[in-house]
Amino acid sequence: MARTAKNSRVDSRSARLKLAPRREPYWTKLSSGCYLGYRRIANGGSWIARLRDKATGRRAYAALGAADDYRDADNVGTFDFDHAQELARAYFRTEAEKLSGDWTPSHDTITVAEGMALYLADYEQRDGKSLANTRNVINAHILPDLGPVAISRLSRGRIAGWRDKLVKSAPRARSKRGQGVTFRKGGSSKRKRQSTANRILTVLKAGLNFLLRDGKISCRPVWEQVAPFKNVDSARVRFLNDNEARDLIEGCGPDFRDLVTAALLTGCRYGELGALTVADYDPQGGSVFIAESKSGKSRDVYLTAEGKALFDRLCAGRAKGERALLKANGKRWGKSDQQRPLRVAIDAAKIEPLTFHELRHTYASRLVMRGVSMAVVARQLGHADSRMVEKHYGHLAPSYVASTVRSAFAPLLTAF
Repeated sequence: MARTAKNSRVDSRSARLKLAPRREPYWTKLSSGCYLGYRRIANGGSWIARLRDKATGRRAYAALGAADDYRDADNVGTFDFDHAQELARAYFRTEAEKLSGDWTPSHDTITVAEGMALYLADYEQRDGKSLANTRNVINAHILPDLGPVAISRLSRGRIAGWRDKLVKSAPRARSKRGQGVTFRKGGSSKRKRQSTANRILTVLKAGLNFLLRDGKISCRPVWEQVAPFKNVDSARVRFLNDNEARDLIEGCGPDFRDLVTAALLTGCRYGELGALTVADYDPQGGSVFIAESKSGKSRDVYLTAEGKALFDRLCAGRAKGERALLKANGKRWGKSDQQRPLRVAIDAAKIEPLTFHELRHTYASRLVMRGVSMAVVARQLGHADSRMVEKHYGHLAPSYVASTVRSAFAPLLTAF
């Protein structure tokens, strides 16, 4: 293991907070051509890795995560000086191969941590979906137990034991500044924890399969023998009936009422609604344009008469660059600004708790129960095909199933 470097200017929280904010990081040399940087800004800092390839002179940089300036390190998104060095060294090993081709990890000694670093580098290069979430899953759930283990020494029992431990562990909660890692009180159902463990296992398998395909490892893929938990991912969708939806709208303040109504009449996600501008509404075509959805693709959402009336009112006489939906103070809806007013509205409406995303489920469910085809619902929601719609809402449309079966066959007994 490499010796931990020392730098009195950045190796402690108190020392870093005395530094002048600047864009150019404060660098610490870890080895020849390899540096760990601390970039100081007004409200905290972050760690940067820099690698210089001797043969080509090219440099590579990577953002490693936030420094523990104002909150304790959790080794997921916030790191202290020592752990930042570990991340930097893993990055250097990955980039050395990419830049010069001189470094090839031993098939016998490459660890899970090194392998996951290679996987993440490839994932980022090909613009993999939800990169930040995948990195967080690896850092929080895979590396703590399996990171130091050589992949060649992984066994079916070890992976299965790790998977089962995930189910027994308490789910993480959002922590306040300075708290470090915290956990939810009371936990969650076993079924839900097993579903979460399945998703984490999928990330591990994806990384190991990449290494195998790319020739980084040559061991027997024992992870294929570890199956996910069965029957834990059945679709369970919470949605409002029409009376509940009306009661919820009535329980909202004026600005939040427009946001909730827009969600119920478009099926758009919270972030998509917050990003809508006046120019995104087409009054002639009766649609709103979603420039970038969760999948990264754009789409047009076609409105009902109610939806068109809502956006006619919201956009009338306003500049095209303005946000269509704003808070009462004139500011845009931020990342979690919907949570408090939603709780107030739910209490006022006296309905079962729900999340803002379930307004999207409500929109889709209303369409399906009124006989709209799965393909059209999928297009409105921005899905590539109708599989997700059929999984979540197919049970709501027996008429759709029946009509599909009946229209597939010509009469058989024509003589009768």
